[in-house]
Amino acid sequence: MGAGKTIQIYLPDGDPRGIRIAEITTRIVQVIEVPRSLLPSFLQMPEARQVALYFLVGESVDSDEPRAYIGQTGDVVSRLGSHQKSKDFWDRALVLISKTNSLTQTHALFLEWHCLKACQQAGRYALDNGNAGTKPHTPAPLEADCLEIFETGSTLLATLGHPLFDPVAGGKETLDEEVFYCTAAGTKGRGLYTNEGFVVLQGSVGRLDNVKSIQGTPVAAFRQRLLDARILVPDGPRVVFSKDHLFRSPSMAAIAIVGRTCNGWLAWKTADGRTLDEVNRRDPAS
Repeated sequence: MGAGKTIQIYLPDGDPRGIRIAEITTRIVQVIEVPRSLLPSFLQMPEARQVALYFLVGESVDSDEPRAYIGQTGDVVSRLGSHQKSKDFWDRALVLISKTNSLTQTHALFLEWHCLKACQQAGRYALDNGNAGTKPHTPAPLEADCLEIFETGSTLLATLGHPLFDPVAGGKETLDEEVFYCTAAGTKGRGLYTNEGFVVLQGSVGRLDNVKSIQGTPVAAFRQRLLDARILVPDGPRVVFSKDHLFRSPSMAAIAIVGRTCNGWLAWKTADGRTLDEVNRRDPAS
């Protein structure tokens, strides 16, 4: 378990659905979350007039994965104003700045590269950037500062509901006793039940074809989006998960595997045959 942190979230307009400014009270980094509809208001704030790292986040049209764009700028007003006109997918901008106005362009360039690399490795968001580019030359003391800024920014982004750099499977070695299996209809699914939902692990094998009862339904469209996004990759009559993927519920995870409606609480089982329902929803007093 990590050390405790105190995080303050300030609401400039008193609206929890409006602009939110998050900070760890002992550090100089702030992350400002800006709904797209309130971008003109943010661009009038003094915080918009300094070097910044920024993240645009929204939903993908053709995938269940969220989508992100990561950039840096010395002119937030101009850059976000440009993205307002040219990029359609995003509904939130998250702007990382220093409370002491001490971020330099060198900080920003390294942080942009490092964040792109970390986001790609986590595999949670589809990146609109394309690739992570090359590492900029950064003196060792400044790189150390940047890594501390990144750690703080990552915590603040996740606190605001945008865990761009957190692997869906937790980024740790998986123990056998944590894994649930789905083997219905000859499938070979492996997954983890987490506090965010259910993660199907890379390499899991499912059915390619849907059963007739779901053809033409939203369930079939859901599986097709996974195929279109190359999360499910066809392999003969089967599909293989190309990466760890987070589903909102165990049932959606099971449907992706078996190609039919399914109660995931019963379909996912431990190696010794206990269902997910038995392990996680039984009466705590029993």
